[in-house]
Amino acid sequence: MDTVVFLVLGFSCLLLISLWKQNSGRKRLPPGPTPLPITGNFLQIDIKDIRNSLANFSKIYGPVFTLYFGMKPTVVLHGYEAVKEALIDHGEEFSGRDTFPAIDQFSKRHGKFSNAPASRNHFQQWKEMRRFSLMTLRNFGMGKRSIEDRVQEEAGCLVEELRKTNGAPCNPTFILGCAPCNLICSIVFQNRFDYKDQKFLKLMEKFNENLKILSSPWIQVYNRFPALIDYLPGSHKKLLKNANYIINFVMEKVKEHEKSLDVNNPRDFIDCFLIHMKQEKDNKQSEFTYENLVICAADLFAAGTETTGTTLRYALLLLMKHPHIAAKVQEEIDQVIGRHRIPCMQDRSHMPYTDAVLHEIQRYIDLVPNNLPHAVTRDIKFRGYIIPKGTAIITSLTSVLYDNKEFSNPNDFNPGHFLDEGGNFKKSDYFMPFSTGKRICAGEGLARMQLFIYLICILQNFKLKPLVDPKDLNTIPLCNGFTSVPPPYQLCFIPV
Repeated sequence: MDTVVFLVLGFSCLLLISLWKQNSGRKRLPPGPTPLPITGNFLQIDIKDIRNSLANFSKIYGPVFTLYFGMKPTVVLHGYEAVKEALIDHGEEFSGRDTFPAIDQFSKRHGKFSNAPASRNHFQQWKEMRRFSLMTLRNFGMGKRSIEDRVQEEAGCLVEELRKTNGAPCNPTFILGCAPCNLICSIVFQNRFDYKDQKFLKLMEKFNENLKILSSPWIQVYNRFPALIDYLPGSHKKLLKNANYIINFVMEKVKEHEKSLDVNNPRDFIDCFLIHMKQEKDNKQSEFTYENLVICAADLFAAGTETTGTTLRYALLLLMKHPHIAAKVQEEIDQVIGRHRIPCMQDRSHMPYTDAVLHEIQRYIDLVPNNLPHAVTRDIKFRGYIIPKGTAIITSLTSVLYDNKEFSNPNDFNPGHFLDEGGNFKKSDYFMPFSTGKRICAGEGLARMQLFIYLICILQNFKLKPLVDPKDLNTIPLCNGFTSVPPPYQLCFIPV
């Protein structure tokens, strides 16, 4: 009996605290649906298609509104003007990173993607790590081979693996994921792996599993109520186990690098980081630590492996669905590059139609519909509302990429969205698949390079043959949680 009374009192206190927090915070924040105690607006959101729920709320409350995920308020920015005003015009104030419990539990809030500036130290740490990563990727001050050389080498290996299918039906998921993963291995570890290497296969398996888990409805629930669900079984436990495997894998490579490090001849990302560690060994405030090295390397894999592989997989599906578009791309390849030379990034400026197709693929698939979670770094007055420091921010990239004022018939796959009347490539400020502002994806250039070179190499060497009539191909994503994942399919890579 005492236990029942205790539970009732505890639940009543929780309800009162929830109501007090919600009522006290709502006065200054943008409008939004009335939250329920404890759960907030969570039960009013379709966690299998969050972007559609946000669009519906926007129709009622406008481009800036507030949702409560549990007792925590989140300001949603919907539409190009609101997203641009926040991330570009007020870039510094909106450059914080909100908590992402499914990732934060193993990243320990280190690394360049996962750091939320809950304190100035966290914010400075993120800035320092991002600056180093961008500089290293841009200059690639290691060895004598550029990143483009490495992408071209991997493209050749990818083509050879596809040849081994002998034109038989296959699911391209694994092979298309291997190429970007191997490229990151080359940048971080210096060496690529054979596609049959068992350690490489296991690493790929962990990345594949984690992307599926992060895109699942369960993780959306976990991210909102981590304190409660931490004690329950579920896929969040598998996510942590896989992440620990990846981190341990990287740490082994770090130890190997230390034994053979030559400070005058850095070979890869790890060497560059270790050299900075030595240079700052007397600086007690240095961000160049083993923990940050391992998390930064793991971040590079997380940001540059599955996302690129998924985009490639979606690209092939869309080209099979629209064979007339694939034919025009092939025609441009034949005119500019031919069938026997590996493409380079200089070719892209001479291929406006192909460039438009690549942009349209990324716009249409809407890979990360709601972006990674942001947070404001200080109290800010935004469009007449006061958003307190630390408030979570969701920026709907879907609402920008599918804006019907910029893209006529945005639900249609149409490269014409990026072409002018003369057939020349047309840029758009609304093209934000990598986000925008200070938190724009650090690997944007690398991703764009891979998509162009890999896709061109595939089309140079193979005809894509679907197993069903093109009009019957399904291009609707499996789910819209963290990322948009294409439905599974098979095709034949017919050598040409």
